[in-house]
Amino acid sequence: MPATPELDRLLGIMARLRDPLQGCPWDLQQDFASIAPYTIEEAYEVADAIDRGDLDDLKDELGDLLLQVVFHAQMAQEQGAFAFADVARAISDKMERRHPHVFAQVQVEGAEDVNSNWEAIKRAERAAKGHTDTSALAGISRGLPEWQRAVKLQARAARVGFDWPGPAPVMDKVREELDEVAAEFARGPVEENHARLQEELGDLLFVCANLARHAKVDVGAALRLANHKFERRFRAMEARAAAAGQSMAALDLNAQEALWQQAKADEPKP
Repeated sequence: MPATPELDRLLGIMARLRDPLQGCPWDLQQDFASIAPYTIEEAYEVADAIDRGDLDDLKDELGDLLLQVVFHAQMAQEQGAFAFADVARAISDKMERRHPHVFAQVQVEGAEDVNSNWEAIKRAERAAKGHTDTSALAGISRGLPEWQRAVKLQARAARVGFDWPGPAPVMDKVREELDEVAAEFARGPVEENHARLQEELGDLLFVCANLARHAKVDVGAALRLANHKFERRFRAMEARAAAAGQSMAALDLNAQEALWQQAKADEPKP
């Protein structure tokens, strides 16, 4: 692959950090498993910068994410498994292979054809590797965040026709699952019914993810928006309480709810 001075510099920095004699003690202690959580965290920080529309921060966060790739590749190179160039070559080969309408002579009508071709090529790749799972759900990683895996499972099932015809029956199912959760709470103390509550709440969350899919809403983006909203309003509550010489912990729930409503009322109307 064509080298660039800055990429060579980054690869050199990582090699130096992992040098057994002159490297960094912390970096030398790491392995694939210990670095994996940082890789996931950096991917979410990239998404956060995009949500905030902060391109300067996005540049920094993409650099942090690239560092994760370089880190994993360096550790693999030390084991004689592969190097960064092999990683880049593999993804380049894959992108050319999965875009025959761009890099070969395959004709497509639009994005739907592209997606169909992509999935067919992926199935062929799995078969070539000796994978024998022919299910429509084959190849969905168990390492994904569970909300993301839920959406992928539902989308794959939908491709073979197993799907609700629209959002209305999904909303009916949400109400049904919510009623089942309520019934489990009514059975008695949470501690004595934890397994059933976990199952029913899982069903409810799964259907909510399906509803988001029908709305063409990304579940992660929707949750990030809700988290940002909650944090913004809660911090406004804290500021109001502090301005009145009070602490949030000293206020009863009614007083806290009043502050919440004030924080909501102070926000610009959409």
